[in-house]
Amino acid sequence: MSIETIRDGAENASVETGLYRAVWRWHFYAGLFSLPFMILLAVTGGLYLFQNELNRIIYKPLMVVAAQTTAPLNASDLIARAQIALDGAAVRYVPAAVPTDAVEIGIKGSDKVTRSVYVNPYTGDVLGAIGDKDKVMWIVRKLHSLKYFGTAPERVIEIVGGWAIILVITGFYLWWPRKQTGGVVTVRSTPKKRVFWRDLHAVTGAFAGIFIFFLAFTGMPWSGFWGDNFNNFVNNHGLGYPPEFWDDVPKSTVPMKDALTETNWTLSNQPMPVSENHGAAPIGIDKAIAIFNERGIAKGYTIDLPGGADGVYSASAFGGTATEERVIHLDQYTGKPLFDGDFASIGAGAKGIEWGISVHMGREFGLINKLIMAAACIAIVLMAVAAIVMWWKRRPKGSLGAPRYPSDLRINRGILLIAVGLGILYPLVGASLLVMLIIDKILPRALYARLG
Repeated sequence: MSIETIRDGAENASVETGLYRAVWRWHFYAGLFSLPFMILLAVTGGLYLFQNELNRIIYKPLMVVAAQTTAPLNASDLIARAQIALDGAAVRYVPAAVPTDAVEIGIKGSDKVTRSVYVNPYTGDVLGAIGDKDKVMWIVRKLHSLKYFGTAPERVIEIVGGWAIILVITGFYLWWPRKQTGGVVTVRSTPKKRVFWRDLHAVTGAFAGIFIFFLAFTGMPWSGFWGDNFNNFVNNHGLGYPPEFWDDVPKSTVPMKDALTETNWTLSNQPMPVSENHGAAPIGIDKAIAIFNERGIAKGYTIDLPGGADGVYSASAFGGTATEERVIHLDQYTGKPLFDGDFASIGAGAKGIEWGISVHMGREFGLINKLIMAAACIAIVLMAVAAIVMWWKRRPKGSLGAPRYPSDLRINRGILLIAVGLGILYPLVGASLLVMLIIDKILPRALYARLG
């Protein structure tokens, strides 16, 4: 064997070792930044998968009634009874989806707070009320996006989503078998040893990584910055609802996400239609419900009531599969459908996104969908705990324990190509990567010993 061959082999081994260290370092940084948020996302996301089941347990006295053979009372009568119990303007009506459901009526009081009043649809008895923002699942959902704390924290979750993608990509590289006999699909040793926690982290990630990647990727469309901009791109390039849906329809400047209780991603930035009053009396909620049912909207829909003289009746169905998603707006005076958009009407790009979101939320394949997504959430928590224990056991005393920075700068340029690609796709993630890179490069060399 020639000296050149030996030298080339040694250089290749050095490059491979350096690449591994570079990936490991960025995997470490991604985890250091993301793990607290990912635990929050996993716990809140796992709970929200079962929101309907949990709501019927937590609020059973309010939401569950005994099915009866008598016909339910008219919606207008039920709304009147709710307003007697709780003074204010009715803003929302949720018909019973099944015979054992109470009717939910949103009442906005003089204090500008909206409360859900639950009424027995057969007897008209008011079962109780709870503030929208006091509902457990409302809090869980807002914590999941960090909207509970305002706009700026919501941007943090968007960055975390991008870093989660980096974690999965780098994690698969670090897990990839390199002649080791364990820690690939089996966990070695016992919890007393660091190798146990390393294997638990790696093996769990190997099995759950693709689902974690899916959750991160499909969650990004709902992010505040990238999601809104991508939404506008989809709709402006013919990938959402066709332009004819909006032809000859009077529109407001209020986006649907701000006016409706719930809407799909594709419509979130689209304007609300408005009713035109030509002297006719409003059709009323009972007629509006009859029209919605005649048009075949899926049960379980929510009706947002007109908010003024130019308001519309809006029915939104988003509790089932993506193909059942639908929004119908009616002129409150004529009952004419101003907009009727369903899944079949949107472009291919929006279909893919809506389907991905539906799977993300556990709505697409029944219980198995929820269980798989819940297992992914449990895996995230398990991996996070294992990573923390593994790091704590390996870190030198008085040091952060970050993997050493490789000496071959050519390796890092390769890693940067991946980072640049993600940065272009997700600008906020790219900005955070740039900040991390600058910090990593300009950090005084005296601190590297403490970091590593």
